[in-house]
Amino acid sequence: MTTIGILGAGQLGWMLALAGYPLGFRFHFLDPVPGSPASCLAPQKVADYADQAALAYFARGVDLVTYEFENVPVESARFLERRVPVYPPPPALEKSQDRLVEKDFFRSLGIPTVAYRAVQSLEDLRAGVKEMGLPAVLKTRRMGYDGKGQLMIANEAMIDPAWEAMKGAPLILEAFTEFRRELSVLAVRSVSGQRVFYPLVENHHREGILRLSLAPVPDLEADLQKTAEMYAARVMEALDYVGVMAIEFFQTDEGLLANEMAPRVHNSGHWTIEGAVTSQFENHLRAITGYPLGAVAVNGWCAIPSSWSAELMARAGWDSVTLDLQHGLLDYSHALPMLQAIHLAGAVPMARVPWNEPGIIMKLLDAGALGIICPMINTRAECERFVGACRYAPDGYRSFGPTRARVAYGSDYEQAAANNVLT
Repeated sequence: MTTIGILGAGQLGWMLALAGYPLGFRFHFLDPVPGSPASCLAPQKVADYADQAALAYFARGVDLVTYEFENVPVESARFLERRVPVYPPPPALEKSQDRLVEKDFFRSLGIPTVAYRAVQSLEDLRAGVKEMGLPAVLKTRRMGYDGKGQLMIANEAMIDPAWEAMKGAPLILEAFTEFRRELSVLAVRSVSGQRVFYPLVENHHREGILRLSLAPVPDLEADLQKTAEMYAARVMEALDYVGVMAIEFFQTDEGLLANEMAPRVHNSGHWTIEGAVTSQFENHLRAITGYPLGAVAVNGWCAIPSSWSAELMARAGWDSVTLDLQHGLLDYSHALPMLQAIHLAGAVPMARVPWNEPGIIMKLLDAGALGIICPMINTRAECERFVGACRYAPDGYRSFGPTRARVAYGSDYEQAAANNVLT
């Protein structure tokens, strides 16, 4: 049984653990804050990320290490890498932690960015403004996130105050670019080199914080997805990358400009938990452990108790359609003909159950659902209870009686179900 160490025990670590328990993984966390959110799911070592004695102790209890945020000290990642595999690799951290290094890296791969230059003095800043014009954005090269560590310079009177406010830290000046919208792509690469890409997402920020993501991007030009995937592939191959990576872009009239990358699961990918067949969290774990990557198909939701509505959705281009028995207006009597309609229309039929209750889970699987989404899973025991209800012995305790499922998917359904049923 693989034990995965995660540096950081916050929200993203929590979501990684919830995605990993159904796959049979175990987790340990290291975080300097006692009682961090994910500590209720797995043991947490409370220590500073630079504490080498704590890191050595942590490494002895895990098979490999990943991280939930990109400001892990590179030296700590390299220290751990000498003891256990660390994914994504430390060079990805090194590139992403310094905005200047990051943009130089993009440019070296032929990936366009906004105009920029390093700033080490007031004279550098003035020269940069003269070269690029105004407005421009002055940023710290390191530790900037959620809009922190940056100032807009709108006119020449703001140059000296901006320098006074930010001097003392390595800085970068970036040209302000008129853009149509902000996009991001989630890319995944496994230890075997297998790659998958999620659809581009449109992001809306307020006060520097991501507030809304629209997935897939509305009114997307076909070539933009291909371009984003090409750029992400270049980055991953150059770094021998393993895991999930997000790259944020500005979409301009000329195309995509790379803004920054995050070598981790990303907030713009939360939609994948319920909007894709395989979430970014599960695919990150699959990538770093050598499992085959899961499908990134886009999932639609049906809450209306109508087989006609279900068929329309299945024929509208969704890769899978999920019946919402938790918050929708339907129950099992509606679900059976709706599952039939989805299947016959060529989409993958799935269902979200009202609760972690084995009876309804098993009945929906027997009726032909090929995936079950279960809400309110907060502990390892609850995860195991849910997965057990979806698996035949010896992997679980699902009762045998695949009435419609055997007719729809063949007489060998029970042998194939462990590989074909999504949980």
